[in-house]
Amino acid sequence: MSLLRVEDLHVEVDAKPILAGIDLEVRAGEVHAVMGPNGSGKSTLANVLAGRPGYDVTRGCVTVDGEDVTGLEPEERSLRGLFLAFQYPIEIPGVSNMEFLKAAVDAHALGRGEDPPSAVEFVKRARAAASRLALNPDFLKRGVNDGFSGGEKKRNEILQMLILEPRLAVLDETDSGLDIDALGVVADGINAFRDVGNAVILVTHYQRLLNYVVPDHVHVLANGRIVRSGDASLALELEERGYGWLDA
Repeated sequence: MSLLRVEDLHVEVDAKPILAGIDLEVRAGEVHAVMGPNGSGKSTLANVLAGRPGYDVTRGCVTVDGEDVTGLEPEERSLRGLFLAFQYPIEIPGVSNMEFLKAAVDAHALGRGEDPPSAVEFVKRARAAASRLALNPDFLKRGVNDGFSGGEKKRNEILQMLILEPRLAVLDETDSGLDIDALGVVADGINAFRDVGNAVILVTHYQRLLNYVVPDHVHVLANGRIVRSGDASLALELEERGYGWLDA
């Protein structure tokens, strides 16, 4: 069974059509890269999968593990294993990373009918994830993204992913704004997350992240549709030739 299935998805924003019939199947253990020119609908697809408000699904559906989640709220999708790393992470002054992540982990545990981890267990888990991303443990005491650099915000999104351990991680341009060293660290975190039991959708403009995180499938969006799909070699071809040669 597919972990994620998107069927004939049509989406409007403020009555303007953005997605015009997306079909996508993602199985556990796979990494899918979604590429395309600006305005093609990549971030819209990511936000719709996570259930972000403001996007009107006019036709089609999204299923996770065979369950239709199209009408579910973001928190309900999160409990079913969906995670979205934002293209532009927001700042939450006054709420530390540790507090934020502990609340999220506890909510997930309770949603599964499990006991939340103890404070000691959670701190150990959070520090291990921070270390993997070359983040100082004091990073966990800072307000969520408050005063963070662009690279720190993107690493913080990966930190959340590693701690929450979702079934499907949708990463919206996680590579944007990263220097070479930070890109390598973020890629290491994504590769550490890859497993036979979960899946990743990488929304990106460029090949450079895919040099570190090699996708199983690459899809190209243009004018709200997937116009081409292939393996990792498709991304290399796009890097060389751009998007103009594709028929939208």
